[in-house]
Amino acid sequence: MDKHADFPEGTFQPRSVNLDQHDSVRSHVCQQIRSEVEQLERRIESLRLTDAPHAAIMISTYERMIDRKKGFLRHWNMLGSASY
Repeated sequence: MDKHADFPEGTFQPRSVNLDQHDSVRSHVCQQIRSEVEQLERRIESLRLTDAPHAAIMISTYERMIDRKKGFLRHWNMLGSASY
């Protein structure tokens, strides 16, 4: 499928892109991931205080999720001043 099919031949005009938007998206993604990591860490702490039958499995899963999220932040140089 031709992605420019809506434009008659020779009339396609590329959109201008505001590059500042990319920094705001990057910042939003970073804040979102950090928030998710904090939430997972709180879940781990509450699971450690309970006597749930599958708590160890859930804790292990959450820890892997945290490691992957922190790895993503490291890979894209989004760590900033955080302690991750």
